[in-house]
Amino acid sequence: MTTPSITADEFRAATPSLRAFAMSLCGNRDEADDLVQDTLLRAWAKMDRFERGTNLNAWLFTILRNIFFSARRKRGKEVEDADGSYASRLTSIPEQEARLDLEDLQGALMMLSADQREALLLVGVEGFSYEQAAAICGCVVGTIKSRVNRARTRLAALLYVESESDLGADKIVLAVLPMAAEPIPQSAP
Repeated sequence: MTTPSITADEFRAATPSLRAFAMSLCGNRDEADDLVQDTLLRAWAKMDRFERGTNLNAWLFTILRNIFFSARRKRGKEVEDADGSYASRLTSIPEQEARLDLEDLQGALMMLSADQREALLLVGVEGFSYEQAAAICGCVVGTIKSRVNRARTRLAALLYVESESDLGADKIVLAVLPMAAEPIPQSAP
């Protein structure tokens, strides 16, 4: 077993000055005591990093200061909600339904013809204009509009979507189905 590089007596000797420094940072006796305790625990756990012959107090003060400012930054990101009123108003939509909807959409997309799927993904998911999608696919704008319209109609049928209320909150699903998309005029393929 190796001998610790810092003794318990050295830690005890440093405690009053650590406590005074912690009080100057916190302004609260209980928080200062907690800060000193955290500092000593961390220093004890990392004492192998302390170099004998260097200033122990400087090392401990640095640890204390780092713990204090890390906790302060963390607290700055937290919202105080002692009575729970803020938390009671928060809601989160479960992920499971969105994930299942996305899996259903992926399966239905694979049932479309390649040209319809390509047009729909370019316009509905990637956000390209009809003109840009037509240029990418090497066809006229009317063809892209027709492919997108047919793909949306087919997807709605495959996913058993009859109205907008059948749609989930997923933006990708909303972008590719006809109820959520802008009306597309019919044109020849």
